[in-house]
Amino acid sequence: MFLNQKQAALSFKCMHEISLIRNIFKTLEEEFPEKIEKLRGIYLKVGILSSIQPILMQNAFEAVLLDEPRYSNASLHVEVLPILIHCEACDKDTEVLNYTFVCTCGKPGNNIVQGLEMMINKVEFEEK
Repeated sequence: MFLNQKQAALSFKCMHEISLIRNIFKTLEEEFPEKIEKLRGIYLKVGILSSIQPILMQNAFEAVLLDEPRYSNASLHVEVLPILIHCEACDKDTEVLNYTFVCTCGKPGNNIVQGLEMMINKVEFEEK
């Protein structure tokens, strides 16, 4: 149920992200049932290939907070991770720039070791 037009507009723009945020809250509720009311910060790491945009996640987070006021003191922090590939030829990891999947040694590569993930990296709770 939408509380107002702002929430409805935010929800329409980021439906996929809203389900991700709700799933994050559900995961945290399951993992920290005794501390969930003291939630203050959620830190995510998302790979650039995960198709998750930080601004849309922030908008979704705000929309969910309108519907879940018990989390109103919480904040969301999203760190975007670059694409890294592992080169079998030189056994090194290289950052992919401009979506050019070529190692610094010159060999093309497609063994992605970073850039697809979306993970909860850290959670902060109020201490009392």
